[in-house]
Amino acid sequence: MGCDEKREPAGGKLLVGDISALTRDHCRMRYPAKVERIINEFVMGGPERMQVVSDFDYTITKQRTEDGGAVPSSFGIFNACKSLPENFKEETDKLYHKYRPIEIDPHMPIAEKVQYMIEWWTKSGELTSGFPFDQSEIDQIASKYKHALRDRTHEFFGDLQRLGIPTLVFSAGLGNSVVSVLRQANVMHPNVKVVSNFLQFKDGLLDGFQQPMIHTFNKNETVLDGNDYYDLVHTRDHIIVMGDSIGDADMASGVPASSHILKIGFLFDHVEANMEKYMDTFDIVLVDDQTMDVPRTLLALIEKQHQLNLQAGKQSSL
Repeated sequence: MGCDEKREPAGGKLLVGDISALTRDHCRMRYPAKVERIINEFVMGGPERMQVVSDFDYTITKQRTEDGGAVPSSFGIFNACKSLPENFKEETDKLYHKYRPIEIDPHMPIAEKVQYMIEWWTKSGELTSGFPFDQSEIDQIASKYKHALRDRTHEFFGDLQRLGIPTLVFSAGLGNSVVSVLRQANVMHPNVKVVSNFLQFKDGLLDGFQQPMIHTFNKNETVLDGNDYYDLVHTRDHIIVMGDSIGDADMASGVPASSHILKIGFLFDHVEANMEKYMDTFDIVLVDDQTMDVPRTLLALIEKQHQLNLQAGKQSSL
């Protein structure tokens, strides 16, 4: 696994300035000293204390591709399926144009937005009901986009699997599409869990979405309570959170207050207009970075120290 640091300073403490992936122009940090402190906590804590929580749309998938082609969202993959009723796309577009401006309105309180999100989700579920549908259609569309993941995503998920780090992919989109893309890209390893909105069927026909609904403002670890995955991760207090929208930064809400959380934000649209808000919200802001190089670098540092600890343990037992 390629490690991106230049050298380990005397005394063993890692400095942000010595980690080349964090010194590039497109990598911005408001509080480098905070990032440095958290990275050192991660490195000393080792992989057994780590978990990763990531958004899917435009976080695991690219915000732009080399050929300029658009990457559809997980719901966009579903909407491209040929067998959907004629009026389905028209009606879902109407809902999008009504509720999306509310979702991103910077002035409306979140408590008020939540009611609208529930309304949007409920109406979408009603539209997604009463007709036959085959998952293979999603698989067919998803296969076109299995290569639209960020560069080195395959290696990143391989690193996570090898180090035994639980990885939660949280999506307010359509889980059927998310799982299909990840599976066809060969990154749906046993340590990966997808929490999202999944289609449900009744008497062979679509019947909306399974509960609980996952929307932008409840997409966090509080919805995992009583879930097997929660039992697996609630003691892992070192967390990398990755997302492309401001709301993604809260995906680790619900973990113990003593946790060390490093938030990585991928910023692509309206960079100058959004920069201040992203810098306020995320610890590391990556501007038009279509790779997984920064999170991989963090894992490389953690793994390097882990290997040193294992070697030291073997020697002391001799």
